[in-house]
Amino acid sequence: MSQAPDKAALLKLLQPHGQEHVLAYWNELDDRQQRRLAGQVEKLDLDLIDSLYRGEVDQPDWASLARRAEPPPALRLAERASGAEAAWGATRDQAKARGIEALRDGQVGVILVAGGQGSRLGFDKPKSAYPIGPLSGATLLQIHCEKIRAAARRYGRPVRMYLMTSPVTHDDTLAFVKAHDRFGLLEDELVIFCQGTMPAVDAETGKLLMEAKDSLFLSPDGHGGTVAALDKSGALEHMRQHGVKQLFYFQVDNPLAPICDAELVGHHLLAESELTSLAVAKTSPQDKLGNFVIIDGHLHVIEYSDFPADAAERRDAQGGLAFWAGSVAIHVFDLAFLKRSLALKESLPFHVAKKKAEYIDSRGRRVEPEQPNALKFERFIFDLLPHAGRPIVVEYAEDDSFAPLKNAPGEKKDTPEYVQRFMLNQHRRWLEAAGANLADGVQVEISPLVALDAQGVAEIVEPGRRFEKSEYLKGE
Repeated sequence: MSQAPDKAALLKLLQPHGQEHVLAYWNELDDRQQRRLAGQVEKLDLDLIDSLYRGEVDQPDWASLARRAEPPPALRLAERASGAEAAWGATRDQAKARGIEALRDGQVGVILVAGGQGSRLGFDKPKSAYPIGPLSGATLLQIHCEKIRAAARRYGRPVRMYLMTSPVTHDDTLAFVKAHDRFGLLEDELVIFCQGTMPAVDAETGKLLMEAKDSLFLSPDGHGGTVAALDKSGALEHMRQHGVKQLFYFQVDNPLAPICDAELVGHHLLAESELTSLAVAKTSPQDKLGNFVIIDGHLHVIEYSDFPADAAERRDAQGGLAFWAGSVAIHVFDLAFLKRSLALKESLPFHVAKKKAEYIDSRGRRVEPEQPNALKFERFIFDLLPHAGRPIVVEYAEDDSFAPLKNAPGEKKDTPEYVQRFMLNQHRRWLEAAGANLADGVQVEISPLVALDAQGVAEIVEPGRRFEKSEYLKGE
């Protein structure tokens, strides 16, 4: 049994930074609770936290950078549709053929980021367990796993998924996956690992916030922590052992993500890109999407909250938005680049966000703030972009790639109803393109195990088939 925690040693760490309040309830805690709190304190980089709070850690002047940025080189949607050749010399058909080749060789894996809770949706479980299927009630995670199984069937090779949780969702996610028999994925086809954390501090004082008497308020360290977590968990070694060379990255809240899309993978490979990003066209300067830009010859994403209005409203010669390319957190990574970027994991900039956080006050009472009260520190995966060789951006239609579940019913956008409407509209388009007819008001939801995409629907639906009632086409 390990030695009991030493309160004096912990105070020696905390006092130079004015954080000794963390041990205010030490004598009320049992041995297990003391060990829990001591373990959290010992992992803290208090010098870094102080510097972040005081603004001493170099933070990019995003407003200034945005004003001298240029639009990114990209393959636009209209060019893809016309079969035009991309700047890197690939047509749509060539890219698709190259992507299929990589998928058939088992070289493509998937990183799924699933660290979020469903609290904003009024859902007290991991967001991955949210039942989003409009007719089926299928959860987000079920839909993603079915897409991966469908891709494996189509290409004849396993598509291995690396599912990143957070400390607040990890145990529940493990139990959820086990209860559903891993959604049909074998032991070596689904690897679950947990990302790291950063403490939250009071925005006014810089004091560490306490979630409970025996626990700091710890938040996920952002998807920029993915690379370090992949390495620490052994997932990178798992990829090497199974021949994975490219990784399709996306977030759990987006059921429209075109997982392992052969064309996107193919463009990535033919361009010899180390990091390829899917973009959607912004419809207004104020869209809440990160902005792909070129700064000093390097590709960056500048968050919408850091993008000044004058830059966002800039127009091109045709009157369109100069900065049209919105980031939707869908990327393809070269595995060799991710391994190389391990050396960069500590140099990625922190992004500071002011958010609401419940905490325990000095009297041991739980406080539920009405206004943002906490500073949270995160690193973002897209900050690897400037370090990647030959990064490219490919535009996809929002209707076919991006409908994130973020808001509770009643909001204008990104609600369950909004997402379900996108899903049903996509499936209707696929059916009608295959020659099917849907009666007025009829809704059809298609399991990925029945058809992964429009191509799959065309293979199973006879032209002229009529749907007279709403139904869920369920796969096995």
